[in-house]
Amino acid sequence: MLREASVEQERGISSSLFHKRFESLLAGSGITLDGSAPWDLRVRDERFFARVLRGGSVGLGEAWVDGWWDCERLDELVHRALRAGLHEKIPGSGALKALLIAALTNPGRRSKAFEVGERHYDIGNDLYERMLDRRMVYSCALWHQGAASLDEAQEAKLDLICRKVHLSPGMRVLDIGCGWGGLAVFAAERYGASVVGVTISKEQVELARRRAAGLPVEIRLQDYRDLDERFDAVVSVGMFEHVGFRNYKVFMDVARRCLKPDGLFLLHTIGSTVTGAMGDPWLAKHIFPNSHIPSMRQIAAAAERRFVVEDWQNFGADYDSTLMAWFARFSARWHEIAPRYGERFRRLWTYYLLTCAGGFRSRYNQLWQIVLSPRGKVGGYVPLRDGGLPHPAGPTPLGSLSSPAGRRIGDHGERS
Repeated sequence: MLREASVEQERGISSSLFHKRFESLLAGSGITLDGSAPWDLRVRDERFFARVLRGGSVGLGEAWVDGWWDCERLDELVHRALRAGLHEKIPGSGALKALLIAALTNPGRRSKAFEVGERHYDIGNDLYERMLDRRMVYSCALWHQGAASLDEAQEAKLDLICRKVHLSPGMRVLDIGCGWGGLAVFAAERYGASVVGVTISKEQVELARRRAAGLPVEIRLQDYRDLDERFDAVVSVGMFEHVGFRNYKVFMDVARRCLKPDGLFLLHTIGSTVTGAMGDPWLAKHIFPNSHIPSMRQIAAAAERRFVVEDWQNFGADYDSTLMAWFARFSARWHEIAPRYGERFRRLWTYYLLTCAGGFRSRYNQLWQIVLSPRGKVGGYVPLRDGGLPHPAGPTPLGSLSSPAGRRIGDHGERS
């Protein structure tokens, strides 16, 4: 009995130390434990502190899914934590292991190419049909032209892409990572182009082919490395994050050999301000296996001797509003799919969408559209931009999640 009591006492002391250590890390961030602000953490299980301090982002995310903590405004918590630099104070023991794996192996190799399709994009079309816009575009929308809905914001993005590659009737376009065919169908319908789209998701192929029926659109289940035919334009939207840093030059070689000498290649990708060999360990483990967010240096190095960079645009702030719109739609229709997916999945998906929204709101993550040409456009390339509204400061209120970034209503304000 005495031995058991001693063990319990030691555990209590250890838990208290972890609690104090975690609380000290929050100092100056405007975030408190069990506070009254919507972005404050509510801890439900004392084991939370040790799990996070030992496991970093993996421990934090898995503790959320297990119900060990909650937060009314998870997106705003992440925004404030990143702006305060808390991620640099809690690196996580799992980060070193993930870094070594990424550095010593090639997660984007051929044998792993279809894994992200099977584990993420093939979860179920019923989920994505409820979460995404009517064209099922699973990438950052363009809000700051004044779009009033997710559908409008996604079409504005698709139209901007088509105009950036100078699309016109009769052109043949390659879409690397075509998803459910949203861009391919749009380019065929609005611009009279013929499109070949490739993806590594069986579910996407099946639905995209149905959605593109009757249009000059071909959807293939194919690894990008097997492509070897000529196109007037090449686009890749939200796929480069799955390529892996060891394969960036291979990817650029494929785009180069598939593009006619006078054509344009548009790369739309999430970007990092830091060059590294790994992404977020929790996202890689539970959401996007083998993923990696490229830096400017990595993209530029891969493009060297292959392309001329004609234009580089950043509208990462728009991804905040896109993710919040996805979360609003997911939440509103969750009851329709809850019996199939279950409560743990709801918490997992909520954590994924809201933490990513906070990451873009804090400007920790970027969204780049890069236009490249094989030899440089004679006479120069005129960058296309939008004359949209500036992004206002402040978080996106949960009460107006369907609002675009330029029309956020209300603000929780700063802690007094």
